Amino acid sequence: MFYPHVTTICASKYFDAKQMRQLHEKGVIHVGENRVQDMLKKMDDLNDLKLTWHFIGHLQTNKVKDMINKIDVLHTLDRLSLAEQIQKYATHQIPCFIQVNLTDEPQKSGISPANLGQFLIEIKKYDKIEIIGLMTMGKDEDDEKTEEAFHLCDELAKTYNLPYRSMGMSNDYEIALKCHTTHLRLGRKFMDLLD
Repeated sequence: MFYPHVTTICASKYFDAKQMRQLHEKGVIHVGENRVQDMLKKMDDLNDLKLTWHFIGHLQTNKVKDMINKIDVLHTLDRLSLAEQIQKYATHQIPCFIQVNLTDEPQKSGISPANLGQFLIEIKKYDKIEIIGLMTMGKDEDDEKTEEAFHLCDELAKTYNLPYRSMGMSNDYEIALKCHTTHLRLGRKFMDLLD
């Protein structure tokens, strides 16, 4: 469940506040949430715990002002319009992963690898954004395509000299570990830790 040299993030959409407290007692300190409203509610409910909050879902531009100064890391920066809103509302520099779409699935967000270099150039003008790595998702029920995507994410991160890779969920984390992920986003796997 916890791997040395890998930050394991608990995708908290699967758990209520009471369960999150149990998981915290078992060593969970990195929490990832997909929806802004759910995250803000859990932050209130768990504000006495020392947690690191990662936002791991698609972020609508109109939600940025409500949450951007409350999170520790954003995993889903995928367009300049979102960067503009972060720049507008952030009071400090926000560590961000750029989400890249490496499986060519239209329903998944992310910048195409062909546009990544230009995006990295353009993002430099936003001083409230610190690009720390790349995030991607595997292809549902296709281990071969998932491994290709994760391997490409690792190669792109090396090419652009980015230290971190956010890839791997409960169904494909073993593939991600082979491809040098630094951040796993696990949900259902954490159910094993609950009483």
